[in-house]
Amino acid sequence: MSSLNDVLKDLATDIEETARLVEDLDEAAWNTPTPAPGWRIADQIAHLTFIFHLAGTAASDPEAFARIAAGASHDFDGAVDAALRQFNQFPPDQLLARFRASGRASVDALAAVPEGEVVPWLVNPLPPAVLASAGIMEVFGHGQDIADALGVRREPTGRLLHLVFFAFLTRDFGYLSRGLTPPAEPFRIEVTSPTGELWAFGPEDATDRITGPAEDFCLLVTRRRHRADLALEAEGAEAERWLDIAQAYRGPSGEGRRPGQFADRGDEH
Repeated sequence: MSSLNDVLKDLATDIEETARLVEDLDEAAWNTPTPAPGWRIADQIAHLTFIFHLAGTAASDPEAFARIAAGASHDFDGAVDAALRQFNQFPPDQLLARFRASGRASVDALAAVPEGEVVPWLVNPLPPAVLASAGIMEVFGHGQDIADALGVRREPTGRLLHLVFFAFLTRDFGYLSRGLTPPAEPFRIEVTSPTGELWAFGPEDATDRITGPAEDFCLLVTRRRHRADLALEAEGAEAERWLDIAQAYRGPSGEGRRPGQFADRGDEH
């Protein structure tokens, strides 16, 4: 597992790269539909702003976070929708400023958590590095929606390591969201980094194994590409099933993406 400082540095970079995707857009472009049904580019940034506001509050003011979480416990989707409406009232330049500010504040708050302590979160408390990795997952997924809406390709980097590790930790989410019982035995994840390095998690003698490019793995677990469009391979019946249900986030899986949905982009993804 990477150090907290490494994860936070990479999270801050991902936040800023996502901000740069939208900083030169006019107001009309902020209303561009994204592949997520009903979500515009502005909605994607508003959602991320809410998530980082939540993470920063959890790390810096656990009592305030507990009040927010209690209010959302019975209807988290409703709370997310309310947050979108709250942040979408701002014009694009103000929304972008709030996104950057909430991102920086969450990074600073997580960095200030005393060593060995955990941060309260929506279901279970998490170590700061794991919560920061969850932030990288959020930025990757919603940033991909923005990139797809704009027709641009983001170059993969070594920062994907944190998302791969987070998806390894959260392997069971895809089962749980569908009311399925996760397998007792762990998987082996072996993916190739953008620079050709092997990133491996899980026991070497695992019966079930996933292999392929790290970027493809991240697109799969955030459900931003259909498995049919990715160069991932499964060894073992359970791993084969998992490729159809993988998700690195709790709750409903969402609609995902259709096979070949982005075939006209002119690049691999």
